[in-house]
Amino acid sequence: MAMSFLACRNTFVKHCFGRKLTTALWRSFAKWKTTSSRNYNIAACMPEAAAFLGVGDHSGLYDYSVNEGERFWGAVGRQRLSWITPFHTVQDCKLREGKIRWFEGGQLNASVNCLDRHIHTCPERVALIWEKDEPGTEVTVTYRQLLELTCRLGNVLKRQGVRKGDRVTIYMPPCPLAVAAMLACARIGAVHTVVFAGFSSEALADRIRDAQSKLVITANQALRGGRTIELKKTVDLAVKDCPSITRVLVAMRTENQVQMTDKDIPLEEEMMKEDVTCDPVAMESEDMLFLLYTSGSTGKPKGLVHTHAGYLLYTSLTHRYVFNYHDGDVFGCVADIGWITGHSYAVYGPLCNGGTTVLFESTPVYPDPGRYWETVERLRINQFYGAPTAIRLLLKYGDQWVKKYDRSSLKTLGSVGEPINSEAWEWYSRVVGEGRCPLVDTWWQTETGGICIAPRPSDPDAEIIPAMVMRPFFGIQPALMDDKGNRQSANDVSGALCIAQPWPGMARTIYNDHKRYIETYFQPYPGHFFTGDGAYRSKEGYYQIIGRLDDVLNVSGHRLGTAEIEEVVNQHRVVAESAVVGYPHEIKGEGAYAFIVLKDGVDEPEELIEKQLRDTVSLKIAKYAAPDYIQVVKRLPKTRSGKIMRRVLRKIVEGKGSQLGDLSTMDDQTAVQEIIDGHKRLRGTPR
Repeated sequence: MAMSFLACRNTFVKHCFGRKLTTALWRSFAKWKTTSSRNYNIAACMPEAAAFLGVGDHSGLYDYSVNEGERFWGAVGRQRLSWITPFHTVQDCKLREGKIRWFEGGQLNASVNCLDRHIHTCPERVALIWEKDEPGTEVTVTYRQLLELTCRLGNVLKRQGVRKGDRVTIYMPPCPLAVAAMLACARIGAVHTVVFAGFSSEALADRIRDAQSKLVITANQALRGGRTIELKKTVDLAVKDCPSITRVLVAMRTENQVQMTDKDIPLEEEMMKEDVTCDPVAMESEDMLFLLYTSGSTGKPKGLVHTHAGYLLYTSLTHRYVFNYHDGDVFGCVADIGWITGHSYAVYGPLCNGGTTVLFESTPVYPDPGRYWETVERLRINQFYGAPTAIRLLLKYGDQWVKKYDRSSLKTLGSVGEPINSEAWEWYSRVVGEGRCPLVDTWWQTETGGICIAPRPSDPDAEIIPAMVMRPFFGIQPALMDDKGNRQSANDVSGALCIAQPWPGMARTIYNDHKRYIETYFQPYPGHFFTGDGAYRSKEGYYQIIGRLDDVLNVSGHRLGTAEIEEVVNQHRVVAESAVVGYPHEIKGEGAYAFIVLKDGVDEPEELIEKQLRDTVSLKIAKYAAPDYIQVVKRLPKTRSGKIMRRVLRKIVEGKGSQLGDLSTMDDQTAVQEIIDGHKRLRGTPR
């Protein structure tokens, strides 16, 4: 069984989210508690609720979705998706066995739900806004144009021998052709597997081989942050070791010519030869829609399987209700399409809802740290969804880069990918959102398909507490498990976060390894889906994600999450971001080792900063939690999606710098050697 989380009371969360919340933080969200719920019509928010007996507010609707799950999901599924053949069974799920099946008997096609049905009502509505690397060069694509691209590309795939069930690897930057490629696969019944266009040839080859893909779709090059990335060269190296690949379709992102082999076909040229119509294939609800691989940082890549009906319904529902999305809004999810966030909230969720979605090709700091906010002003973005890593990075540059631009179009802010610390939350809310935009810190995973816990949806007057994910989404029943594997029913407790009943968006299996799927997610706590995260439930019943269970320190018998220490460290005025890992300690068993990145322009002595940090951690958590080592670094090792690679830091502090394993997912490998050199200088001199 996986190690349970924080058997003792979580004093850190108690401090940060209890009575001692600062006045500024309370003021920042108190403005949102101004609308009375007495006149709140839940059916106006969700029309299906009119048929749910006894449901009059959000709380009642949530209870109904959990207690009457089949009726809730059945009603929503019938109304929200367009079916070729209606389903006859809402669900057939057994968590203990890892059996997950939704909407059996139903047939549909994801591309029809994302494109065709909107053509009848709004063909000239903008579906995609491609925010290219160079600001001010955006391209808009209407639903009619996107359907044409999709059909042409679908016909190209069929001409190249791709059939229903075949896997197609997509290795492209965020662009309209990449979205068309995903939807074209869905249209003809193929299974797409998007690989982040920045992974190495080895990482790409691993994923191609595991999926046994038949064809790769790529571009000659990619542009990101002013740099040119040689995608085609990477694909050439990868496919040498992938005998299943019969063809490589090559799009032209730049005007630079690349060497073409016998397997290569110019994509745009072939598309122009094809018809603008392509009949959609009727797909069973549980047919595979896509495979998406995790980073592979723990070994063999793990291809998670998502299916047509359940995934599409869940992403569209969460997109609409978590972000309060309305027709005509411009939704700005800045995640790459190579990650689940890009799949769910840059592509499938918004398009299924007939929305306008932004594809962001660049970086937060190109050509300067105002890029996000200049884009918000120019595109009039209404909902902005980004990662805490990027927010902390931009916080480091100061308020002026934000205030330079008009952000009056913003209505909702979102955070995704990892727990957001209080300082970043407060800055994001106060400076970016001007204290008027609800900030939804969302928790979910590749495995869950879509958002599972977030402050919204809720009753209009419901509070939002900084840096807490707070409320489970419809149909999601969180459970906190104790050391003995028992569910804790009380509030004010911490434990291993599980989900107690199935939901439509969850991954169905690990491709070609269902045994691993069961062992990873269902055996640790039988009858529950195990998330691998630890969480705290407050006295009010709100949830706070503490961190991965493998990011737990045991210092002198005291368990605490590394995220707890990082939260306190990040509150220091000169710290931009931090990462804390454990290292073997002769006396305490394990000690805390902190890596910190300082804000620009800091000229204080490092010794003084270190002392202040230790004193603060001792005061806010406990003396045993104070880091033995504090190493100042220029940058932290991160994946290209922005997640800190703590396994690399752990290896370094354990003196295993030569055993770091696969670094193909790392954004900047020069950071590693700098950290190793700094560690060698610091080792043996704990403060």
